[in-house]
Amino acid sequence: MNSSATGQAGKRLKGRVALITGASRGIGAAVAKLFAAEGASVVVNTNPDAQMSKLADDVVASIKSEGGKALKIAADISSEEQVTEMIATINREMGDVDVLVTNAAYGIRKPWHEISVEQWDYTQAVNLRGAFLCAKACYPGMLRRKGGNIITVTSVTVELGMAGHLDYVSSKSALIGFTRALAREVGKDGIRVNSVMPGAIRTEHEVALGFDEEELKVLSAERQCIPRRGFADDLAGTFLYLASDDSSFVSGQVINVDGGWIHY
Repeated sequence: MNSSATGQAGKRLKGRVALITGASRGIGAAVAKLFAAEGASVVVNTNPDAQMSKLADDVVASIKSEGGKALKIAADISSEEQVTEMIATINREMGDVDVLVTNAAYGIRKPWHEISVEQWDYTQAVNLRGAFLCAKACYPGMLRRKGGNIITVTSVTVELGMAGHLDYVSSKSALIGFTRALAREVGKDGIRVNSVMPGAIRTEHEVALGFDEEELKVLSAERQCIPRRGFADDLAGTFLYLASDDSSFVSGQVINVDGGWIHY
């Protein structure tokens, strides 16, 4: 985020409070910085891991250095107790949440028959239950605000299938159903619910999963309409669109940001 963005942006989120889970790096960090540049008071959620917490501190410092408002909260979103405490802190420090981005995710690469029940359950707990718990905890505040936006994050792997990631792909597929069903329930309350489907985006999480960068570059060139690798900043604008009044008549949708990989 640069000073020109903070000083001259359209401020499409002015006066709003945005919670982004998993915002210590990658897509979440890019979204948090753009939302702050557009006037939102941003809550940077991270899991309690010391390394992730330090990265979240850096995101908050970056936002504040540009004149934005940000707060870090370390909380495990798979825990109802920690989510409840997080929302209480946000309400006390910043006010009710207007925009929720459930970006936090977990996944490791492993053949499907080697996935333990514990790994399966933890993946669903973070990726799916976490979205449910955060949305449920933010809902009373959105009712008080008479509206809000919930944005989930799915994955292009839902459309493609991906060996070695059965638990992750299953959870991301379930998030699409979650998004569409919740949109039906809360539309009457002035709350919109949509999902962003990233493609092959170069993030720290992708690196940690052990994907071969050169192989992905070739794959991107062969299969995408835009023959280059995607980066976190390539997605941030779509999140801003969904969070702002620019998308006031959009709900229950899944928006692909994948360089033209998937066509419907």
